[in-house]
Amino acid sequence: MLMPKRIKYRKQMRGRMKGKASRGAEVHFGEYGLQALEPGWVSARQIEAARRAIVRTMKRRGKVWIRIFPDKPVTKRAAESRMGKGKGSVEFWVAVVKPGRIMFEVGGVPEDVAREALRLASYKLAISTKIVTRPEEGE
Repeated sequence: MLMPKRIKYRKQMRGRMKGKASRGAEVHFGEYGLQALEPGWVSARQIEAARRAIVRTMKRRGKVWIRIFPDKPVTKRAAESRMGKGKGSVEFWVAVVKPGRIMFEVGGVPEDVAREALRLASYKLAISTKIVTRPEEGE
């Protein structure tokens, strides 16, 4: 599972997800990418499940790039615990994804295989996505 090796602060506030992604919004490494259409948190478990779906469909051909990393800790208080006594402990890690962000890229496989792999990966994620292709040099 993806998570940071070490961090400066153990717990974070929830934050806001205003606006569109200004960075990481274009396919750079592969030929096809999976682009987020709405803002949301994508957990490390979802990223891993999507990665496995892509790798299984591609049958060890081609290459996969994961363009998001879960670096935000999400805390949770114990069930049936009273209020007060501070913030809960870190339960899982999420990547903050804004609309337009390319989350996964694949390359080195035929178009139908790449599209099928990314389609199956999109089912594992909690946000709506679309499959995009790398723009041609002339565009």
